[in-house]
Amino acid sequence: MSGPILAGVRGFVFDLDGCLWSGSALNPGAGEALAALHGAGRGLAFLTNNSRATAEDIRRRLHAHGVTFAEHTLTPLEIIGGVIAGRFGPSRVLVIGAPELGEAIARAGHVIVEPKDYRRATVVAVGNDFDLTYERLTAAARAAAAGAPLVTPNVDPRLPLEGGEFLPGCGALAEAVALAAGVRPIVVGKPEPPLFRIALERLGLEPTATAMVGDSVPSDIRGARALGMRTVLYAPDGEAPAGEADLIVRSFPELARAAGVA
Repeated sequence: MSGPILAGVRGFVFDLDGCLWSGSALNPGAGEALAALHGAGRGLAFLTNNSRATAEDIRRRLHAHGVTFAEHTLTPLEIIGGVIAGRFGPSRVLVIGAPELGEAIARAGHVIVEPKDYRRATVVAVGNDFDLTYERLTAAARAAAAGAPLVTPNVDPRLPLEGGEFLPGCGALAEAVALAAGVRPIVVGKPEPPLFRIALERLGLEPTATAMVGDSVPSDIRGARALGMRTVLYAPDGEAPAGEADLIVRSFPELARAAGVA
């Protein structure tokens, strides 16, 4: 193939944590690459598995980094209440996670159950919970073991931070509940299709005209490939499994060159 390998791609969907930014800082060259893609008329969407942030939270954070063309932002909180309603109807939900998770579920018409009332729960939702206690973990596991379906925004094991550090991710907490309860979780976010499909709808593009850029093979790359999207693995350390992504880049300037905008 002659010319930039991504020159024919009309839209890009970017993962955030670990890809576009690490902790509170944009990764090197990310802002410039986004501006170049936007200036060249490429559609941009931003997709995160963050279980604590709404789309508006992400939009404000991107704006603070100078990314003012971030109208298409998506998180699992936009759809988790609807997923629960669609599968189980109006539910009594025990929520282990940030207040934003509970608020999103309540907005969809569900009743939030306190941990002490776990026997009343008909659904358990587990997200990243910085105030997690053994009592809350126990309540969730007992409710799930008694038959309440376990729903989670994602099963990502780590939340990347600056300098290579990390926090235990939503998936680590969900797995603890799942193991104790003897069940498997229903996943709302990546790698499941719904958020990818909504991103494509908002961009107005077919999967083959759109590339997913992310740092996680299980979440970003495999999820996007299942829908027929092009895939770009961001691997700044150069360590990447062969045969997974259509393209591996070590930096955002390299991505801009591959897209023909640098």
